[in-house]
Amino acid sequence: MVRLEKRRQPSRVWTWATPPLAVVVTMLAGGALFAALGKDPVEAIATIFWKPLFGEFAFYYRPQLLIKAAPLILIAIGLSLGFRAGVWNIGAEGQYIAGALTGAAVGLAFYPLDSAVVFPLMVLAGALGGWAWAMIPALLRVRFGTNEILVSLMLVYVAEQLLAAMALGPMRNPDGRGFPGSRNLRDYPAAHNAEIIEGTGMHWGVAAAVIAVILAYVLLSRHLMGFHIRLAGQAPRAARFAGVRPGRLVVICLGTSGALAGLAGMFEVAGPAGQVSIDFNVGYGFTAIIVAFLGRLHPVGIALAGLLMALTYIGGEMAQSTLGLPAAAIQLFQGMLLFFLLAVDLLTNYRVRLRHGEAA
Repeated sequence: MVRLEKRRQPSRVWTWATPPLAVVVTMLAGGALFAALGKDPVEAIATIFWKPLFGEFAFYYRPQLLIKAAPLILIAIGLSLGFRAGVWNIGAEGQYIAGALTGAAVGLAFYPLDSAVVFPLMVLAGALGGWAWAMIPALLRVRFGTNEILVSLMLVYVAEQLLAAMALGPMRNPDGRGFPGSRNLRDYPAAHNAEIIEGTGMHWGVAAAVIAVILAYVLLSRHLMGFHIRLAGQAPRAARFAGVRPGRLVVICLGTSGALAGLAGMFEVAGPAGQVSIDFNVGYGFTAIIVAFLGRLHPVGIALAGLLMALTYIGGEMAQSTLGLPAAAIQLFQGMLLFFLLAVDLLTNYRVRLRHGEAA
């Protein structure tokens, strides 16, 4: 018989061993999935994880790694602060959209002004847009005790409808001959999130992600607020005795995660995406939840997990085009990563014991 025995303390070895083990198990299960679809599992896994970095066209795909990873890391860093404190923001996708809309609105409002002030104002507007959208579940929880999981998640659908309304209405390109979508910000130099170093994929969103990782690490390891965040998540009752104000912590964590998600949306709409469109959001806000947990809610781990998840995005697109894999299979493969991470994470708190059945 197999039974689980609870550990006295979480295993530090398994805490850091579970993410790579979950990746390996995901590869095995994903290989089985691809074989069931009639594809060579080894070739499919190699296409996803190897060819974007070392294949024939790696020179093109490597810069895309930073472009895809930047919004995931930015959003996941903000989410990790709340998750550590027991504040569950599941609506980062809506905050991402809100930041993109407010940032793009500022840029389009100044069109065609060629000024160095435009882009910084867009950055500020994007952060404020995401922050304001996150304040809705924050204030509702503090004032009325509502569940921030449900409120933040429902607001994602509101944000998606708002995005469609803006793309079809007030923000639609007047020179677009009736097609939905705003002006292309890549054609507006003052509002374009261009590469800092040509050909590297390094734009201002990547720089912001690096800064967010550094500041989050300092906050959690060196600042009193970081101690309050960790204490609130590990021992809520002890946190109250230590002077932690739960309502204030909810507002700070949700506000920070909303602002970072809004920044991610602004950098994306001003750079890789280029315009406000109906299908602008691609699920970064939800994928960032996987990134946060895969990185063990640690800033450095999140940076590595963001790069890995970006690799699955790029490799998945390659697999779709070269191997004919359906997009749903790639999305299922990405979802497996979180599923197996949560499953294997059981070993952090429990030991597996084998015992022989007793004779009657």
